[in-house]
Amino acid sequence: MNVGDRIPEILGIDQNGKEIKSSDYRGRKIVLYSYPKANTSGCTAEACSLQAHKAELEAKGYVIIGVSKDKQETQAKFAEAQGLEFPLIADTSTELLQTLGCWGEKVACGRRTIGILRTTYLVNEEGIIERIMGPKEIKTKIHAEQILEIIK
Repeated sequence: MNVGDRIPEILGIDQNGKEIKSSDYRGRKIVLYSYPKANTSGCTAEACSLQAHKAELEAKGYVIIGVSKDKQETQAKFAEAQGLEFPLIADTSTELLQTLGCWGEKVACGRRTIGILRTTYLVNEEGIIERIMGPKEIKTKIHAEQILEIIK
């Protein structure tokens, strides 16, 4: 997906078994972020950064939604362990990740693999992508601050 595209209506099932739809958030902006794997250092740092600045993001009209390939149970344990108070979509089929364009080839330590490309989509009140932050741009420990700087 690109800037100007509408995110899909059905986003997926979150850690609590709730179906998440983009229409549920009409009139609100969304920080929709993909992360490679729950309970890893970088993904934990990113999620905790977003949680720590959740009130500031909400004050600017944003809700946070995370998505990874992890199972619902894994997402639930991750959310509980880190005190995350936002939906984490369990996209085990990678359908949403592929649609968004954050599923693909990546290189780590010279090895090529297929997986989740850490990406954040800033979505407006109508469900339209206004900004995409890619893997090279995202600094996990200060990711919320990066977003707040963009949306100020």
